[in-house]
Amino acid sequence: MRQKLVAGNWKMYGSRAMTRALVAGLAAEFADGAPCEIAVCPPFPFLEEACRAAGGTPVTVGAQDVSDRDEGAFTGQVSGAMLAEIGCRYAIVGHSERRSLNAEDDALVAAKFLAAQRHGLAPILCVGESLEEREADRTEEVVARQVRAVLAAAGIEAFARAVIAYEPIWAIGTGRTATPEQAQAVHAFIRGLLRAENANIADFVKVLYGGSVKAANAAEIFAMPDVDGGLVGGASLEVEGFASICRAAG
Repeated sequence: MRQKLVAGNWKMYGSRAMTRALVAGLAAEFADGAPCEIAVCPPFPFLEEACRAAGGTPVTVGAQDVSDRDEGAFTGQVSGAMLAEIGCRYAIVGHSERRSLNAEDDALVAAKFLAAQRHGLAPILCVGESLEEREADRTEEVVARQVRAVLAAAGIEAFARAVIAYEPIWAIGTGRTATPEQAQAVHAFIRGLLRAENANIADFVKVLYGGSVKAANAAEIFAMPDVDGGLVGGASLEVEGFASICRAAG
């Protein structure tokens, strides 16, 4: 049985004080044991602070991005080795905001996926369609292209050390949320893509839902058989709400 994972993507919010307080608050909430795996993904300047605060607690830490390069003259980039050295466990790759705002294509996302794994990080591969693509009935086409690009570069075996997050772009920060049935349909489709390559790995991989997950809707979404937790945005920025979402995964 897959253990659920709830990961908080803080985006460009936070401070050192907030990082310490939020991780400490989550540790206190789940001092007697967490109902799922919990990860926080702060901005780069606060990752080491988060890793330090998370030590010895149920909370793990992930980065919001990782370079596809291991080292070199790449101003502004952060390598997987650097993230691993400070204690990160995860690295988000292919988030829709990186794809759209930074023009990251499928090939670059696949290269980042591989770079994360080279340094022992588990990539959280984000896939998902825009509102226009959903309305044009192209959801499966888009998601399949995004997943297959990584399959072609990394192979199915790499997914045994990875997480996938389905994030419908039309439901991120808009207040709109895919219904549990809509989420389940795409999650089952993603798992089917992997099952065509290797059934055992397909059954093992966590597939998270990301798209305006809140305490009020988390339990219903997480109850779907192919939804293994969530990649949470704004609702991960305060302890009580994020802890409630984590409890919904139990």
